[in-house]
Amino acid sequence: MSVFFALLALVAAVVGVVALLLSVRQDRRTLVGDLMPLLGPLAWAIAATAMVGSLYYSESQNFTPCLYCWYQRICMYPLVAVIGVGWLRKDEQWGWYALPLSLVGLGLSLYHYQLQMFPDQSSSCDITAPCNAQWVDTFGFVSIPFMAGCGFFAITGLAILSLRCRADSPSPGTNAVQTNSPDVEATL
Repeated sequence: MSVFFALLALVAAVVGVVALLLSVRQDRRTLVGDLMPLLGPLAWAIAATAMVGSLYYSESQNFTPCLYCWYQRICMYPLVAVIGVGWLRKDEQWGWYALPLSLVGLGLSLYHYQLQMFPDQSSSCDITAPCNAQWVDTFGFVSIPFMAGCGFFAITGLAILSLRCRADSPSPGTNAVQTNSPDVEATL
């Protein structure tokens, strides 16, 4: 299962990179109609998979979560509900609700991962569940905090892309027409 979750994490990292690259493109308008309906469900699937993965490791494999693992769970688990409700309600602003949790979770994951990569640092974690202990080491670099970080990164990228595409789309009920001057728009 660790290889499966590690591969999913790497796919999530690619999704995050692609989403962020698409969000800085100038021709995002073509993406609004095609990708916009998929961004929320994809972000929800990533959050739900990360939640299931963390529960698998703690409940099935009996890995005791450390302090930073709990903090990351505090950020990831609500994302399942927040994104899910936004998606079900067709709220195109779901990215605003998801971004704070995903950014804090990403920061926690990065810090936790570096604690594992450089274990000689002092840490305030419990001796029974040290934060620098690495329960999973797939491909020589993928650990549980790395997997969580990839999930948070992908959700952050999808949320930003969703918000950027939404900002580029015309308001409902208006028809924006581009004139010869790129700075002038007329509303019909």
